[in-house]
Amino acid sequence: MLRAGVLGAGHLGKIHLRLLNQSEKYELVGFYDADPENAKRVVEEFGYTYFDTIEKLIDAVDVVDIVTPTLSHYDCAKEAIKKGKHIFIEKPITNTVEEAETIRTLVAEHGVKGQVGHVERFNPAFISVKDNIENPMFIETHRLAEFNPRGTDVPVVLDLMIHDIDIILSVVKSPVKHISASGVSVVSETPDIANARIEFKNGCVANLTASRISLKNMRKSRFFQKDAYISVDFLEKKCEVVKMKDAPENPGDFDMILQNAEGVKKQIYFDNPEIENNNAILDELETFADAINNNTKPIVTLHDGTEALRVATMIINQF
Repeated sequence: MLRAGVLGAGHLGKIHLRLLNQSEKYELVGFYDADPENAKRVVEEFGYTYFDTIEKLIDAVDVVDIVTPTLSHYDCAKEAIKKGKHIFIEKPITNTVEEAETIRTLVAEHGVKGQVGHVERFNPAFISVKDNIENPMFIETHRLAEFNPRGTDVPVVLDLMIHDIDIILSVVKSPVKHISASGVSVVSETPDIANARIEFKNGCVANLTASRISLKNMRKSRFFQKDAYISVDFLEKKCEVVKMKDAPENPGDFDMILQNAEGVKKQIYFDNPEIENNNAILDELETFADAINNNTKPIVTLHDGTEALRVATMIINQF
């Protein structure tokens, strides 16, 4: 079992602590939190071991799980890597692309592994349809959330939209050609609602909307490609796959047939894959353990996290 420690015991940090504690692939050694009062409450409620410095925790573990505010990701990761520890680091990977590039260099120099917490890659709805997504040419995403003061220290692009940026970059195998975007601050000091249009060199266009001042929560993505439409509801964990194929010579009474202006007939059929429920955060942590133990590439690499941050930064710079 890999010895693991968590840096940061806020809302998400507590979830990581609980899952690492119940995982059969890790031994939870303990945690560090910058707020002594919060740390005391966590110890009293859950009984986890508290380390009073980051250095002591890093020295005691094999894997450092970084769930601190984004501004401190870089320093925490650098400290852990230099001591030869593997790092799991929550999204966004760091505060700047330059910091992310440095982290990648350090990981290579010290021969350790790193994974970024882009948890939607492990969403069961996305997992069930990702093999159906082939060369999408138009993508539309909506990630809307009710207002919550937690997370408003960063623009909504880094808070919410970056999830969809990572998903899009994982399925579009083409460099970014052009980005246009707009964002508006309504409640926070940074933009609370944003829209971005990403154009790729292969002709694919992605239109992303993110808001943290909505009246209801929504996390939906739609992928359009030749002869197929794929919809993923990340919140409800549902998906829909609609495909077209050449119509049969003699269609049945209940076959759905479309005919275009050129007279070509297509049959529409639904191919909705089975969705297997999972705990996405537990899965991302345990697949990282597998990558370490088997010396394989993590599912969400530091390169992936860096590229998602690079695009997010390009969007923010348009505001």
